[in-house]
Amino acid sequence: MEKKHFVEVVLLCVILVFEGHCTQRVLCTSVTYDGRALVINGQRRILQSGSIHYPRTTPEVWPELIRKAKEGGLDVIETYVFWNYHEPVKGQYYFEGRFDLVQFVKVVHEAGLFVHLRIGPYVCAEWNYGGFPMWLHFIPGIQFRTTNTPFKTEMELFLGKIVGLMKEENLFASQGGPIILAQVENEYGIVEEAYGIGGQLYVQWAAETAVNMNTSVPWVMCSQRDAPDPVINTCNGFYCDQFTPNSPSKPKMWTENYVGWFLAFGYPIPYRPVEDLAFAVARFFEYGGTFQNYYMYFGGSNFGRTVGGPLVATSYDYDAPLDEYGFIRQPKWGHLRDLHKAIKVCEDYLVSSEPTHVQLGSNLEAHVYYKSSNDCAAFLANYDNSQDATVQFNGNSYFLPAWSVSILPDCKTVIYNTAKVVSQRTVADSAFAHATTARETSIAPLSWSWYKEHVGIWGNNSFTSPGLLEQINTTKDTSDFLWYTTSIYVDENDASSQEKEGLLLLLSLGHAALVFINQQVVGFGYGNHDSANFSMTQKINLNPGNNTLDVLSMMIGLQNFGPWFDVQGAGPFSVIVDGLGNGKTDLSFGEWTYQVGLEGEYLGLDKISMANSSLWTKGELVPVNQSLIWYKVMFSAPQGTGPLALNLASMGKGQAWVNGQSVGRYWPAYLSPLTGCTDNCDYRGSYDASKCQKDCGKPAQTMYHVPRSWINPGENLLVLHEEIGGDPSKVSVLTRTGQEICAVISEADPAPVDSWKPNSEFTPNGPLVQLSCEAGWRITSIRFASFGNPQGSCGAFAPGACHSDVVSVIEKACIGRDACSIPVSVDTLGDPCPLVLKSLAVAALCS
Repeated sequence: MEKKHFVEVVLLCVILVFEGHCTQRVLCTSVTYDGRALVINGQRRILQSGSIHYPRTTPEVWPELIRKAKEGGLDVIETYVFWNYHEPVKGQYYFEGRFDLVQFVKVVHEAGLFVHLRIGPYVCAEWNYGGFPMWLHFIPGIQFRTTNTPFKTEMELFLGKIVGLMKEENLFASQGGPIILAQVENEYGIVEEAYGIGGQLYVQWAAETAVNMNTSVPWVMCSQRDAPDPVINTCNGFYCDQFTPNSPSKPKMWTENYVGWFLAFGYPIPYRPVEDLAFAVARFFEYGGTFQNYYMYFGGSNFGRTVGGPLVATSYDYDAPLDEYGFIRQPKWGHLRDLHKAIKVCEDYLVSSEPTHVQLGSNLEAHVYYKSSNDCAAFLANYDNSQDATVQFNGNSYFLPAWSVSILPDCKTVIYNTAKVVSQRTVADSAFAHATTARETSIAPLSWSWYKEHVGIWGNNSFTSPGLLEQINTTKDTSDFLWYTTSIYVDENDASSQEKEGLLLLLSLGHAALVFINQQVVGFGYGNHDSANFSMTQKINLNPGNNTLDVLSMMIGLQNFGPWFDVQGAGPFSVIVDGLGNGKTDLSFGEWTYQVGLEGEYLGLDKISMANSSLWTKGELVPVNQSLIWYKVMFSAPQGTGPLALNLASMGKGQAWVNGQSVGRYWPAYLSPLTGCTDNCDYRGSYDASKCQKDCGKPAQTMYHVPRSWINPGENLLVLHEEIGGDPSKVSVLTRTGQEICAVISEADPAPVDSWKPNSEFTPNGPLVQLSCEAGWRITSIRFASFGNPQGSCGAFAPGACHSDVVSVIEKACIGRDACSIPVSVDTLGDPCPLVLKSLAVAALCS
């Protein structure tokens, strides 16, 4: 650090000590910004960030996730703050377990990383009700996210609570803590127009309120073009290279770079090729970007009823560099790590000047950052979505694959190209996909117990009301379920038939419903994530006299996005019966009896205290394919220390608990469409959430994450509530025992990024195959190794016409180690076919 800057920081810290912000022996950090970058302790910084949401995993694994993020080249961890779980009852706060925000920030600090705290308090995030507590909805006269006094009062109280808590714990940078940025509101610019002048005034108020909190760090508003000074407006999206801040005094920042997309029940699994993701990041910094954040770097799981939607799945994997279970996803993690290294090498250039644009041809360009006339770094881009090209730059020739960016830290040497993936890969995308790397334990089918749920009104806390009530206002989100019960009368004097056939038409705002006639299930209807509304047309048979109609309406995550999302409803709004001889009978405005929740919920069947209750039935034949039934079983803890996966592929729709902890909602019976998927998606060309999808015709999710910290050393309790029918005898538990890794590197591929040194005559040896195992595992066998022109891809390699069996060479370098490197050169591997460009392909097992 320059002497001048050091003196400035010391003076600032002295001032802050007198203001009560710093304690003795705490190194304070000043954070400001200019039009080029965030300025930390007087130095402009290029920062790589990643989103990790503390409640979507458990505190026991926070350190490991953050360690992997740091090793992946991140400088900052970004998280939302989840109001509905921190203040579940007005004025009663909760910061424990998965919701211990203070501890999470401290863990990040201990790892030496910064924090961007996105307080909101609206978060979206596919989180239930966008993060708003349900009690907020029932404050008289309230309107969310507009210039409404009741709402602004509560929002300011919560903002103050979080800022005050962070100050009490000395967690802002000026106090020696890691928090360098804070966010107020979230993506409001997308919906602002719907709120009219009230929205514009609200933006002004939110910004002023945040700044007046005196956090001493900059505030941001993402997707907010009219963010008032000094609040920084930032970009969210798949690409942000063309984004420009609303003031030349603000740096160009990207708060949400979507690494994939979220998963919804009934939809295929979305993924984003790493070549495109790296291209987007490189383009952003090529065009003057200064801070970018991966949403998500680790997605995790939507345990319990935390997920919003509607119909968003329990997995929040997001195709992130760290998968839902915390395992490194290759090559995404490794290719991005190398990108971060390449950009970091250029940092001094990127913060020193604005880029000079040079057109190199059609869809071909360079951006050059100069320190002086002969000292520069450059980005060479080919943004054509199909045509490769060779360009001339600074007197040299460079090959640019389509839809790629090359990084030259000295304006001469290419140390990274976004389309050339030279990091290792993992065989199979799923952590539990192969028998060689996962152990599956079936649960003895005869050990299950069950409890059959009562259909319809089950307790004395029911109530009667005319007409169909809206579900969310009725349940107040205390349960997913609301019973709607009425009767249908058939004239007993009609002797034409003992049984009368009618047609039931039910219209619902969402999200799903089971229909029973005289206690027997007759139909099941549901919507989807994009349109939760649905209709059911169902033939029904009615007896002479009174017949009971019971509708169990189900919510699957409250809406979390869109203008006025907080007033969107759920549940049936029209019920009509036709064909009974008197025309259509509209039951919608008749008398209905209501019951919030299920009998089993009320009894607490998911709780450990009920495990030995006499309510449970046990017998040799477990009832299967039945609606509204609870299942219970004890299972032994699998060996190991890693996370578990609960295979619920045989079940229909419901919820699962392990030792009283909610794993989340499951719905494997809801299959995705048969078309629209590709396992080999072309990364070239603009990406969107539906471009790259896999597993069409299959459930969105069959494996459900069970954190190891929820598991006891001996016996463990698994409880399932099955809503539409499934077979628990086929449920199993899986553990990860290893990983299959592979790499294929050509003699023409670049050397590792970190082997390049500025102003050095040292020439790197060349490309390397670099293999590494997850922590705790070592390379135990080499499955394939060929130097020449090997055929196939990872998991399915075969020798080519030019082939040298180099298994023994690789074994000597790698067996018994957690990581190894092998030079891709004839000096190391021999030369099976001179004058032919060769590659080294290796497949190995870590265990």
